[in-house]
Amino acid sequence: MTQRDPVESELASRYRQEVTRREFLRRGGLGLGSIALSQLLGDQALASIPLGPRPRARNVIYLFMAGAPSQFELFDPKETLQKLDGKPAPASFTEGKRFAFIDGGTAKLMGTRRAFAKHGECGAPVSELLPYTAKIVDKLCFLRGVHTNEINHGPAKLFMNTGFGQFGRPSLGSWVLYGLGSDADELPGFVVLQSGSRGPRGGAPLWGNGFLPTRFAGTPFRSGAEAVLNLKNPTGVSSQEQGEFIDVLDRLNRVALERSGDPEILSRIAAYELGYKMQSSAPELNDVNSEPESVKRLYGVEDNKPSFARNCLLARRMIERGVRFVQLYHADWDHHGDPNNNLGRPLEARCREVDQGSAALVSDLERRGLLDDTLVIWGGEFGRTPMSEVRQAIGRDHHIDAFTLWMAGGGVKRGFSWGETDEIGYSVTDGAVHVHDLHATILHILGVDHKRLTYRFQGRDYRLTDVHGRVVHEILA
Repeated sequence: MTQRDPVESELASRYRQEVTRREFLRRGGLGLGSIALSQLLGDQALASIPLGPRPRARNVIYLFMAGAPSQFELFDPKETLQKLDGKPAPASFTEGKRFAFIDGGTAKLMGTRRAFAKHGECGAPVSELLPYTAKIVDKLCFLRGVHTNEINHGPAKLFMNTGFGQFGRPSLGSWVLYGLGSDADELPGFVVLQSGSRGPRGGAPLWGNGFLPTRFAGTPFRSGAEAVLNLKNPTGVSSQEQGEFIDVLDRLNRVALERSGDPEILSRIAAYELGYKMQSSAPELNDVNSEPESVKRLYGVEDNKPSFARNCLLARRMIERGVRFVQLYHADWDHHGDPNNNLGRPLEARCREVDQGSAALVSDLERRGLLDDTLVIWGGEFGRTPMSEVRQAIGRDHHIDAFTLWMAGGGVKRGFSWGETDEIGYSVTDGAVHVHDLHATILHILGVDHKRLTYRFQGRDYRLTDVHGRVVHEILA
């Protein structure tokens, strides 16, 4: 591409300085705090930028199990619950509580039919459904007292991803990209991958930019050979002609930026330039056949077929190329029951689809020296009740008061569990972690103070954690 003539204005100067200031902070190992990319004014001294905590990680891979896995069938066996299987649930457990489908007056306690064993030196309990995860428990940090606000899937997914149960707020990945930028020059800084029979309820707002500038939204990559549509040049248009077209378009956009001051024009400039670069980078990234057979076997990838395992391998490849935030959604975890066996075959199928890939990702990152710089998160939008829910089959209802997720890498403790629930897993008794606390902790690990990462919109300053959030220092290494 040809050399461009700069537009001498404050907004254009801000655009040019985004990369240089971000690089200064990155090389200095400092968090960006509340002064994010769209607020870096040309005359602002670097010394005035408020710094966050020391970063423990640089990147995030979030493995989101859309539909809410049951902690009782995977990570949290309860002896007392097994003994009370089939007994009426105490009235105190259901009175005044919100459930999606359970009738509090007839609810019965339900134990699990799954066999558990303690694994690793840490002795973490993992069920028979996750044999690969069981082998890496000494690399994991379990949060067993997570709780949330929203009882239904759509709002709960929004809450877990944006800190708010309604549409319109920026997603976690967008806040991270806004605060820290990306080290990827030829790929988006925030990428979304999906697997399962359908997309997660809530759709694009789960990775949307909300009121942040559009360039901070997540970029969905499609399954299959063509990850991003329309990257190829039109028929008869050469690469040189394409480059010249982008140059002219860039100049026009900068003139419009000078005249209007619309910050969305910055997003337009960045989108065209990134699209041009991705014409070569995206196909190369998406071709996992270039990986050794031993690596594909580790993940369970078969012939480049779309799968959660393939997405895990792609996530590692993205992190290697500087992508800041990668989010994998795997659907179909909404297991209220099934006709064959309570929490039976559908749950078994989901676990087979994600178990090997999740474990391989953690092990592969560690083997390549990337785990210390990458925070991996695995979990859904809420948990499941210790009481049964009877429809056509017996299963578990939605539960917001206590559930489990795990983290790895990124400065969290290894082979560690934080949080406890009562004897039947209904309520958190110690080490509670609210979703706002989880978000505050993720930002802290990345070197960002969640109270200072703000964006002014409609006359007030917003942040991911609203007016809440506590960093869970107890899980940090």
